[in-house]
Amino acid sequence: MFAKVAEERSFARAAKTLGVSVPTVSRAVSRLEERLGARLFNRTSRQLALTDFGLRLVDRAQHIYAEAEAAENAARELSSQPRGLIRLAVPMVFGRQWLAPILPDFFEAYPDVSIDMHMSDAVVDLVGDGFDAALRIAVLPDSSLVAKRLTPVAPFILAAPAYLEKYGCPQHPRDLSAHHCLGYAYRPRQDIWRFSNAAGEEEIVVPTGPLRATNSEALIPMALRGLGIVELPEFMAYEYLVDGRLKAILTDWTLPKGAVYFVTPSARARPAKVEVLAEFLAARLSHPTWRWPR
Repeated sequence: MFAKVAEERSFARAAKTLGVSVPTVSRAVSRLEERLGARLFNRTSRQLALTDFGLRLVDRAQHIYAEAEAAENAARELSSQPRGLIRLAVPMVFGRQWLAPILPDFFEAYPDVSIDMHMSDAVVDLVGDGFDAALRIAVLPDSSLVAKRLTPVAPFILAAPAYLEKYGCPQHPRDLSAHHCLGYAYRPRQDIWRFSNAAGEEEIVVPTGPLRATNSEALIPMALRGLGIVELPEFMAYEYLVDGRLKAILTDWTLPKGAVYFVTPSARARPAKVEVLAEFLAARLSHPTWRWPR
């Protein structure tokens, strides 16, 4: 502020250039004078002039100001160009099956961007753990974050034909209490299946069975062997529905439909590297090939 006042020869013009109030500039210069133990300006009602002491410091002050301005401009340039590292948290199976295969296209389009991809079904703390963004598959996004909805995801209750032949097909959600149901341990609240139908009826089922896991993929071999009923999201269920290895049951009932979200800590001043990744994922994941029925 001292450098700008010296350049403009006016507190008012310096304040306008810096985008602050005149008292802010005046107080800052006064604090600097107090700290240095000497006056920098001779002030009159019509004129503002540097003292001898101020003349000795002004060149260095203006050099510091120019350096700071150059650094700020360089930082703006960096943030406006897609480059740098993105720390991205992704659910394990979705990341392996549907994100990893399209990432080569992203890197070919943005060679100056790199991604550190943390793959886990556990929900990470974006701010606390220092992530730039995350993909989340949920019924509702975390309200404290900024979430962009990419595509809906329907859940399916599935069983192998061998299981249905041996144990029969449940006709109502309450029938599941007599069946072997496989559980997923990383639900936001607890492992429950909330069913509803077109008539407005609701039924809550707590799945109980021989296996519960923190990764839904670990439940699939049990289901394929005919040893249990499993809930899978659409992007996992698709291939087994296509080839008939698993059958959708209780199709007159639905579970809450979730979505894939691109989540960031804040939408303010989002770096270009994160912005282009968000746009890329929106373009590539908004109309997925795993939609069922086709």
